[in-house]
Amino acid sequence: MSTAADLALPATGHDDATSAARLNWLRAGVLGANDGIVSVAAVLVGVAGTGAAAGPVLAAGTAALVGGAVSMALGEYVSVSGARDAQRTGQAAHQAQLEAESEDQATIAAHYRGLGVSPDVAETVAAELVRPEVRGRRAAAALRDAEDEVVSPWRAAWVSAATFTVGAALPFLAMLLAPASSQILVTVVAVLIALAVTGTTGATLGGAPRGRATVRVVLGGALALAATYGAGTLLGAHVS
Repeated sequence: MSTAADLALPATGHDDATSAARLNWLRAGVLGANDGIVSVAAVLVGVAGTGAAAGPVLAAGTAALVGGAVSMALGEYVSVSGARDAQRTGQAAHQAQLEAESEDQATIAAHYRGLGVSPDVAETVAAELVRPEVRGRRAAAALRDAEDEVVSPWRAAWVSAATFTVGAALPFLAMLLAPASSQILVTVVAVLIALAVTGTTGATLGGAPRGRATVRVVLGGALALAATYGAGTLLGAHVS
């Protein structure tokens, strides 16, 4: 049975942090898939624009997929490793200690009264939580929670590579399954539809206006495809 000294403020703080971390993972997944869609589709459409046969087009797309997935994985690994190293330098411990020391007895008591705890009990709990030894224990618990929120660099790497690959699979399938005479058109349409989905999903997860975000993503993808197709067409005409 927990004593007043074992209580921490507030219980929902960790839940909120965990939910935010999950949303960040989802948003990162959507962005990874979006990168895979645009990057590989741009290569496929650009090479196809030169008039190359199906073999070179798919070979270039495969190279873009593998290179992009590895690049995404390395980027996430380096980024998350840096965050983990920062935790281990003591910055997180210092911040956790500052947060624990910044809470005064009146604020803590008011928090528990707001939860429906009787004033006498709220004051008793608050008095326990501001004792120096209890503050230290709470700071240590906050530090453990902060460290738990820093994910494994390897996990971040493979998740990033996987979402990129899933996104890249769409233009590949469109190019493979479409009739030779309409491969580019079918690929472009499929990519723009997929970008509309990822744009809407990302905006929903981030709480942003969906219409504006979706238009922004679709227009960006369309510009990328148009640029690479134009470059491929010019290159093909020059080479031939």
